[in-house]
Amino acid sequence: MSTVVSQAPAGASEAGIAPHAESNAIIKPGYHPRLTNEDLAPLKKQTWGQYNIFAFWMSDVHSVGGYITAGSLFALGLSSWQVLVSLLVGIVIVQIFCNLVAKPSQVTGVPYPVVCRAPFGVLGANIPAIIRGLIAVAWYGVQTYLASAAFMVLALHMAPGLAPYAEVTRYGFAGLSALGWVAFMVMWVLQAFVFWHGMDAIRKFIDWAGPAVYVVMAILCGWLVWKAGWSKIDLNLGGIKFQGWDALPVMLSAIALVVSYFSGPMLNFGDFSRYGKSFEAVKKGNFWGLPVNFVFFSLLTVITTAATLPVFGELITDPVHTVGKIDSTTAVVLGALTFMIATIGINIVANFVSPAFDFSNVAPQHISWRTGGMIAAAGSVFLTPWNLYNSPEVIHYTLDVLGSFIGPLFGILIADYYIVRRQRIDVDALYSMSPKGEYWYSGGYNPKAIQALVPAAIVPILCVMVPTLRGAANYAWFIGMGLGFIIYAVLNRSNKT
Repeated sequence: MSTVVSQAPAGASEAGIAPHAESNAIIKPGYHPRLTNEDLAPLKKQTWGQYNIFAFWMSDVHSVGGYITAGSLFALGLSSWQVLVSLLVGIVIVQIFCNLVAKPSQVTGVPYPVVCRAPFGVLGANIPAIIRGLIAVAWYGVQTYLASAAFMVLALHMAPGLAPYAEVTRYGFAGLSALGWVAFMVMWVLQAFVFWHGMDAIRKFIDWAGPAVYVVMAILCGWLVWKAGWSKIDLNLGGIKFQGWDALPVMLSAIALVVSYFSGPMLNFGDFSRYGKSFEAVKKGNFWGLPVNFVFFSLLTVITTAATLPVFGELITDPVHTVGKIDSTTAVVLGALTFMIATIGINIVANFVSPAFDFSNVAPQHISWRTGGMIAAAGSVFLTPWNLYNSPEVIHYTLDVLGSFIGPLFGILIADYYIVRRQRIDVDALYSMSPKGEYWYSGGYNPKAIQALVPAAIVPILCVMVPTLRGAANYAWFIGMGLGFIIYAVLNRSNKT
C-alpha cells in the first residue's frame, strides 16, 4: 500500500513542510534534482475557480480552427438537429473524460508529466511527455500561422500597397511570402510575450479573451443575419443527404471528430486542473466551458457561416475570410484583432503550456517551464507549418495520427489512477530516484506501461495508414484509448493497491 496523499497539498505547509522560498512550490529536501524544479513541484496554493476553468475552455473553443471544425460538421449532409445531437454527445464525452483526467492533478497539485510518473515510472514519464510535447509543437506552428492570416487581412486592408509582398512567387521564402513571415513572427512574439509572464498572466489573458471573442462573434453574426434576413438562412449547409438509420454512421463520425479535436488539451488538462481550488470547481468549470459553451458557440458559428451565402454569394467557412469581405475598416480591424486574440488564446493554453511542462520534465535543472515553452516555439518555426496546413490531406492524417498516440496515453493514465491505484498517489514518491521508490519500477521505467502503449498505438495507426482499414480511422482515439486502458489494466490485475 502506498503512502497516500488523498488531498491537494495546498495545506501541506501547515503540516510543517517548508515551501520553496518565494514561490508557490512545495519542494522537500528529499526531492531529487533530476525530477524537480519550481514548475514541476506540487503547488502550495491552488487558486483557480470555476470561472477560470470556464474561461480556459472558452479560449480553447473560440478559435479559427474551432470555427471551421464546427462549421464542417454542419456540412456532413445531416440535418441541423442531428448535428446538434452529435455535437452535444461528443462534447459531453469530452467533459466526462476531462473530469477523469483532471482529478489526479487537482488532488496532488502536479502537472500532467509528473502524474505520468505513476504509470510510466519516474523516468519513463518522459515518453508520454515528449510525445505530447512534439504534437503540441506542430499544432503551435499551425495555430500561429492561422493567427498570422488574420494579421495579413488587417495589414492588406490598411495598406493595399503591401499586396505584392503577400505573393510567395515574388517575395517568398520557404513557401511563405515576405508579408506572411512578418505576420507570423509578430504573432510568434506576441504569444511568447504573454507566455513569458507566467501562468498568472495566462490566466488573466484567457479570463477576458474568451468573452471578448464571444461579443465580437455575436456582433458579426447579428450583422450578417440582419443583412441576409432570417428567412434566407439555411442551417443545413451541405444539404440533407442522410436520413433515418443511414445518418447514424455519419453522426458517430461527427462525435468522434469532436473528441479527436479536443484530444490534445484533454490529455494534458491536468496542467491546468492542478491550479483548481477544488475538484468541484473544476467540474463546474468543465460543465459551463464544454457542453454549454461549445454548443452555443457552434450555433453561433453555423448561423454566421450560413448567412455568408445570401450576403456574399458564397459559403465562407473561414471567419478571417468572412471579415475580409466586409466593406468596413472598423469591422475588418475589429474582426481581425478578435480572431488574432482568439487564436493566441487557444495556442497558449493548448500548445504552449503543455510542451513547457513536458520538456521541462526531461531535464528539470536545465530546462525551466519558460525554456521548455520557448523550445516549442522555436521548433514550430522550423516545421514551416504553412506548408503543413496548406495540404488538407496532411492535416487529416495528422489529426488521425494524433488520436492514435494520445488515446493510448490517456487510457493508460486513467486505468492506472482509477483501476490500479484506486485514486491513491504517493506524491513524495513521484520525486524520488530511490530504487525502493514506488514509481521506480525497473530503472525508472514501468515495462507494463510500455507494453500497453506499443500495441495500443500501433493498431489505430494501422487504421490510419492501411487503406482497407481507413473506415476505422475516425475512431483512432477511441480505439487507442480503449486498448491502452484494457491492456494496462489486465497487465496490472494482480497489482491493485
